[in-house]
Amino acid sequence: MIEARGLTKRYGRTVAVNALSFTVQPGRVTGFLGPNGAGKSTTMRMILGLDRPSAGEVRIGGRRYMELKEPLREVGALLEAKWVHPNRSARAHLRWMAASNRIAAKRVDEVLDAVGLTAVAGRRAGSYSLGMAQRLGIAVALLGDPGVLLFDEPVNGLDPEGILWIRQFMHRLADEGRTVFVSSHLLSEMALTAQDLVVIGRGRLIAQTSTKSFIESAADSSVRVRGPELARLHSVLAGQGLAVQELPATEDTPATLVVRGSSTEAVGELAGAVGLVLHELTESRGSLEQAFIQMTGGEVEYQAGGGAAPASSGLAVPAGAQAPFAPPGPVPAGAPGFPPPGAVPPPGAVPPPGGGSGPAATRETASRGGQEGTQ
Repeated sequence: MIEARGLTKRYGRTVAVNALSFTVQPGRVTGFLGPNGAGKSTTMRMILGLDRPSAGEVRIGGRRYMELKEPLREVGALLEAKWVHPNRSARAHLRWMAASNRIAAKRVDEVLDAVGLTAVAGRRAGSYSLGMAQRLGIAVALLGDPGVLLFDEPVNGLDPEGILWIRQFMHRLADEGRTVFVSSHLLSEMALTAQDLVVIGRGRLIAQTSTKSFIESAADSSVRVRGPELARLHSVLAGQGLAVQELPATEDTPATLVVRGSSTEAVGELAGAVGLVLHELTESRGSLEQAFIQMTGGEVEYQAGGGAAPASSGLAVPAGAQAPFAPPGPVPAGAPGFPPPGAVPPPGAVPPPGGGSGPAATRETASRGGQEGTQ
């Protein structure tokens, strides 16, 4: 379980994460959603001890990340797929990670097989495509067989088969009782992957609920109905106070009625009560994308056209969620806690005993030292 309480991160006068509280339950895939600049990556870094909170705390299984003696055995994470020395093979990289947390070497071959990289495990990681690098990052996260897993944009660069694989893989991990926390901008995929959602905007909580409830509370749903006596059907439904819209016939589809704020059961019973024959009666539900845009419309840092988004969208917020708030402003370039890509090793990694030798070991040791200096 992951528990964040009042989590806040400031960079000078800029507030990147603001009094954020949420819980990620085991046995379920929880999606972490928010517009660009909402604070998702910063939050994940604080969970993993890579950034120190300005206020509040986050605990994993009741402990802070820095209190974990062998972190890879308890928490696995994929934050930056390309953090691998380009001249090191996937197998060598995983062996180093395993040695740093006293994980048996045979586990390396097990995770390589699990992510489908066995055939290319001896190739230099620098030659990997983004999709292959993502699979290697997932292998690192799985190395210690942890009970808690965090993934930041795990399907980037994956082909359709790979996306299906990671979706099924995450469901399997959750079914095993693990805590799975996933951040992604691919909302159509998140609708199929995540059972619960944590939605933030400008560093604050907008909603924490099930995916189904989030869609139902924010997105529009309707009933499509048609039959041979369309005018009479329209009159019956409107007479019951329902909002009815008629869609005229086209070359491909016959004329249809769209009823909002009702259900197929209610519409069918009204038609049956007066003896009307129906040829179609289907429910059209809103999508996660529609719900997300509606709920976060006022939390987008910048919109097309160069103007800043309004401070409040004026839209309804699901029960238990916090209302939109005034923007704290963008995170300044080069702010503490935002090193360039590749500068920080994966969470839980430490150099081999003695620091190793050669350019690769020097680079890794320096990176780890820089990470510890920021905690």
